[in-house]
Amino acid sequence: MDDAAAVRHNREANRFELEREGRLAIAEYRLHGDTITFTHTYVPPELRGGGVGSALVRGALEYVRAQGLKVVPACSFVAKYMREHPETQDLLAAQHSFDF
Repeated sequence: MDDAAAVRHNREANRFELEREGRLAIAEYRLHGDTITFTHTYVPPELRGGGVGSALVRGALEYVRAQGLKVVPACSFVAKYMREHPETQDLLAAQHSFDF
């Protein structure tokens, strides 16, 4: 199964979720108009290093693209992912640059 396709959008909690091995990885956000600010990403320690965080962000950004939103990557993990994946950089909000 494609991990990015397994990402769930939990609107009530303002986060994207990916469950693996009974554990939940999350990417929290705030939505302001047509801009989504990713504020925090958490991957349980036992799932780190296996691509779960990247799959989570990839799935979240696929949703963002489909909705026509722009991204402010306030979370360092999301910022790093977007820096390393140029195909996502068109999603950056106009006023944002990678400052960290």
